[in-house]
Amino acid sequence: MSGHEFHAAGLEKLTPEELTTLNTWIRNRSLATLNAARPPASNTAEDSGTAVPSIQDMERSLITSHLVGKFTGWDGQTVFKLENGMIWAQKGKKKFHSEEISNPVVIIESGMFGVWNLRIEGIDEEVRVVRIQ
Repeated sequence: MSGHEFHAAGLEKLTPEELTTLNTWIRNRSLATLNAARPPASNTAEDSGTAVPSIQDMERSLITSHLVGKFTGWDGQTVFKLENGMIWAQKGKKKFHSEEISNPVVIIESGMFGVWNLRIEGIDEEVRVVRIQ
């Protein structure tokens, strides 16, 4: 969903908790993910009190959460603290700037050769990241 479609649907009016619940509901009922591995239980806001799986034990599946605070892009040294307790750091020196967004939805996907790519919902840019917590 593009940022325009996101706003046209009125989804920016949802609280972070409501948006997380909606995303979980959609992900659990999506035809594209019916046969895919489920993300660890700690990837949802409802399970934020549980332990986050270790980096080595983490499944290589889609992770969706909210960024804690404001997002304005990445600068080569950006650290991304997620609502689910995970912390990811930018890998590489790529830079990107955007309008300020509060608590945006973050999508992290596993790529080839063990890399992870992070993107902000509604923005067509992504950055390579590594999980540090």
